[in-house]
Amino acid sequence: MPESAASLSADIIGLLTARHHTIAVAESLTGGLLVAELIRTPGASAVVLGGVVAYNTELKHTVLGVHAEVLAAHGPVHPDVAAQMAAGVRTALAVAGEDAHIGISTTGVAGPDPQDGQPVGTVFLGFAIGSEVRTRGLELSGTREEIRSRVVYESLSELRQLLG
Repeated sequence: MPESAASLSADIIGLLTARHHTIAVAESLTGGLLVAELIRTPGASAVVLGGVVAYNTELKHTVLGVHAEVLAAHGPVHPDVAAQMAAGVRTALAVAGEDAHIGISTTGVAGPDPQDGQPVGTVFLGFAIGSEVRTRGLELSGTREEIRSRVVYESLSELRQLLG
């Protein structure tokens, strides 16, 4: 049986605490669910700097630094957008001039309707750790809430694997 999101979150918070690393979250379709899952874990305040819900496409550019050209060419649901959101949130939520060690992002279509030519269930996750930025694409099905919950779980699962 796979681990629960709460268990993954607790593992991640424990690893980050032990390593003295911080994390910042940029969300679109998950609307704050991912950062909420992370801060469910006691002691999360030592490592979770915060989250930005950039639901509006323009905010992805103005707050998170996603290049306007990328948004114009591809729309908000694209791996390059997820990568730039993850990298940008590290700086957007810097504390005392220090960027977060890790940035994580979610962008996609939860439904009920397609968006910018992307079908419901198309999701991209972004992970910025050190100088490396990775993305992961997902094709999910289900209700809007099922898709959003699955994105939170997959984000935490992937981050846990990346942290080793």
